Amino acid sequence: MSSSSYEHCLADLSDALSQDEKMLQLIACVSTDLATGVDAFFLIYAASLVFFMQAGFAMLCAGAVQTKNVQNAMLKNLLDACAAALGFYSVGYAFAFGGSEPGGKTTFIGNTNFFLMGVEDYTFWLFQFAFAATSTTIVAGTLAERCQMAAYFCYSIILSGFVYPVIVHAVWSGTGFLSPHNANPLFGVGVIDFAGSGVVHATGGITAIIAAKILGARRGRFFDEAGNKLETPKTFKAHSIALQTLGSFILWFGWYGFNVGSAKSISSASQAQIAALAGTNTALSAAAGGVGSLVTNYIIVERKQGEANFSLTYAMNGCLAGLVCITAGCALVEPWAAVILGFIAGLLYLWFSGVLVKVCIDDAVDAIPVHMINGLWGLIGVGLFATPDHMQSVYGNSDNVGWFYEWSRGSGNFNLMGCQLVGALFIIAWVAAVMGPFYLVLDYYGLFRSDALEEIVGLDLSFHGGSPNPGAPEYIKPEHLKAFNERKQEMKEKRRSMLKHETTMASSGEALDSAPDTEEAWAVNEPGAEPTSLDGKSG
Repeated sequence: MSSSSYEHCLADLSDALSQDEKMLQLIACVSTDLATGVDAFFLIYAASLVFFMQAGFAMLCAGAVQTKNVQNAMLKNLLDACAAALGFYSVGYAFAFGGSEPGGKTTFIGNTNFFLMGVEDYTFWLFQFAFAATSTTIVAGTLAERCQMAAYFCYSIILSGFVYPVIVHAVWSGTGFLSPHNANPLFGVGVIDFAGSGVVHATGGITAIIAAKILGARRGRFFDEAGNKLETPKTFKAHSIALQTLGSFILWFGWYGFNVGSAKSISSASQAQIAALAGTNTALSAAAGGVGSLVTNYIIVERKQGEANFSLTYAMNGCLAGLVCITAGCALVEPWAAVILGFIAGLLYLWFSGVLVKVCIDDAVDAIPVHMINGLWGLIGVGLFATPDHMQSVYGNSDNVGWFYEWSRGSGNFNLMGCQLVGALFIIAWVAAVMGPFYLVLDYYGLFRSDALEEIVGLDLSFHGGSPNPGAPEYIKPEHLKAFNERKQEMKEKRRSMLKHETTMASSGEALDSAPDTEEAWAVNEPGAEPTSLDGKSG
């Protein structure tokens, strides 16, 4: 039966102590016990907010895709959370933080605590799992409407169980070679990424751009059926702008858990100030990013076309861009700097969104310009704007600070900025080195992209037995739907025939290995072609 802090501490008092000593020890014990409980609740609540961001990503993705792909997009977001939980539980946490005591020997990857063996602080695991799930789900929107389910689940496990944890270990563990907590940090300071602009968001964004390039664009986005490039890229009708807006607000709300929770403690006055500054800067940067993106897009369109409108989509993504960029330095920069960083983030989002269209990389929700570009910008922003006071408060070292503050000292010290650039390059190189070959192998074996006919009729109908929205079939041409149903029926007949054949052979005592070639038996005919039987002859 559990006892109160007072009862627990009272039971631990030594009878050898005087009454005054007992009172002092009791007060100290109760204070420590309560502080531990408050910090644990703070971290669990922050983890809950971060995990709630999964709902934001799901709503944003559901609103951005076509109606015929909504259910598929929702399941992939759910699989992100499931795969991240299993991957981070089994090996991810061990690779990220296993054997990472501060002051220990520098290591590239963790090597203990697999399956949480030996872990006592489950609150920290819960918080870090929510981060892993966030990094994983960034890719969901980019690959929407054309990626196979099995490939997506495999990617989620690989990213959350191996790729992401190695980056976490390098930057956030006590023995990572880029960590500021290392006994001998890089350039005397290490990479400063307070809540994960680079570790979480750039990792997900870089993975997304590699996957999008290899996977290819949605059918009809940049090229017609003959393979000719369209003069104007086709824009697919989004399912619901209301869901996109709801998702953006949920993400903004959850981001307070992301950034404020990264203080990891709130039981002291100094930690409370760190957390409060992180929350304040989060709000300001998001606001500046949204306004900057909205107004700048309005001006550009008005100058080009003579008439403009206020784009809700650009405003929402501008807010998200501001949130991503401030994540690295939310506790390290002044509020005015957060406004500048967020405003620039909105401009960077606009610019790179256009670049992707020019190079024919299809990002269904603009996750790449939001997370990749502004994740990297967030790292650089710390190298420019991190103040001596905040660096001292958070990391206990103000020898190397933001470049602008170094100039005010009369110094050209580039150590912090140098670390930030090295960190950015490491994240890019590591993700590309692992995820590039992984996606190429999937693509080579035909396991990455959905079948052309499946993509045309919609992934809801193809993978989930129907559409959750009665209005979805209006997006499907009758001839395409007919061809899909014919092929589906053909596959059913082949499976029944194969099962019947195996049953007959088993009952007659013949060896099953004499059955017809499996690949031939399961072959799928082109829509409208005459079905073939197991012996290869026309049926």
